[in-house]
Amino acid sequence: MKQTVSLAPFASPFAGHVEMSKFRKFLPPFLLLSPSIVLLLTFVHIPAIHTIYLSFFSTPKGRRPSKFKGLENYQDMIADPVFWKVLGNNVIYAITTIPASIIIALIMAQLVNSALPGRPFLRFSFFLPVVLPLIAVGNIWLFFYLPGFGLIDQIGSLFGLPNTNILGSSETVLWGIVGVSIWKESGFYMIFFLAALQGIPRDLKEAAYIEGASNWQIFRRITLPLITPTILFISVIATINAFIRIEHLFSMTQGGPNYNSALLLYYLYENAFVFWDTAYAIAQSVFLIVLLSIIGIGQIFLMDRRVHYQ
Repeated sequence: MKQTVSLAPFASPFAGHVEMSKFRKFLPPFLLLSPSIVLLLTFVHIPAIHTIYLSFFSTPKGRRPSKFKGLENYQDMIADPVFWKVLGNNVIYAITTIPASIIIALIMAQLVNSALPGRPFLRFSFFLPVVLPLIAVGNIWLFFYLPGFGLIDQIGSLFGLPNTNILGSSETVLWGIVGVSIWKESGFYMIFFLAALQGIPRDLKEAAYIEGASNWQIFRRITLPLITPTILFISVIATINAFIRIEHLFSMTQGGPNYNSALLLYYLYENAFVFWDTAYAIAQSVFLIVLLSIIGIGQIFLMDRRVHYQ
């Protein structure tokens, strides 16, 4: 019968020292990250969990405290036709502004990265809308859209076109908001594309030119694959902005006419601070957080396979 020999008495006396060295190795990074971790927990994760908790209660009013309602706030949200209308507006707003802004930003980055005369002026012109507050951008575009006297109608009158009321028509008001957003955001995304284009080694393009490749082939086979990490980053940022940037609505349409230009966050603000139904607004906040999380994770998983990190 075989006997089992225990090796415990012969264990290395340096085992504890090795474990302590590993602990000391990971302690400095943890200490360096601890302020950021504390800030994230204090101002992001704990408030988010508290928001989810409050979404199951009613709105406290006066001396009447809030009461547990369960899923009633979410049921009201599902049964609310205005909620579905503004959500549809936001979806249309997102699927039009995001690709248009990214494509225009990439074109502008290519222009300012090329050997064109007057590149400093082009960079200044493309980036100028970025430094303007969105509320000020809304006021500027109000003069463009002004019926009869605005820039658009003034240009149209030169060609015999009738006056328009873009912000006053239910059919065109959302597209007017879309145009403002594209004009505002494209210059911001251009900066990231410009940094990505300047990071591409010149040797690759020079070798392609020697092999007889055209500009389109170089862009498709070299430039585009190498900037896919930037495209992924910008697409996620643009998606978030499409759902949270609503400052121009306050100065331009205030969600009208008949909620045809209202976006989800604006309707959330209205429920919280105009109608003072904070519980319903909190439930909408939870929905918005979940929606953006699903879209962001989906974008990363779908596009990450096509991203070239080297």
